[in-house]
Amino acid sequence: MNREDGWEKAKAIIPDGVVSSLIYAEIVTRLTLRGGSASNIDRAWEELECAVEPFTAERARAAGLLVAATRERGLSLADRACLALGLELGSPVFTTDRAWAGLTIGADIRLIR
Repeated sequence: MNREDGWEKAKAIIPDGVVSSLIYAEIVTRLTLRGGSASNIDRAWEELECAVEPFTAERARAAGLLVAATRERGLSLADRACLALGLELGSPVFTTDRAWAGLTIGADIRLIR
């Protein structure tokens, strides 16, 4: 959305993508703080065609348990929610955060920049 480094790669995978509702809330928060209106944010999100999965109790538990393996790298709850969802779905997890590289948690982590 901000055309940061790696945005072309992200744009190519987003239509097939899935995010946790926790991540979606974080995206809406950031766009709102940057002055986005609800209707503009909704319109931009619809254009992305990215699915939103609920952050269920089971997914919250999985994200919480990942703290032991990710704490040294400073991953946030949202980061761990993303990883937990990827692990559950057996899907690759795409990130721009180099702190995720080399994590040995069973996730297929792919850096896009």
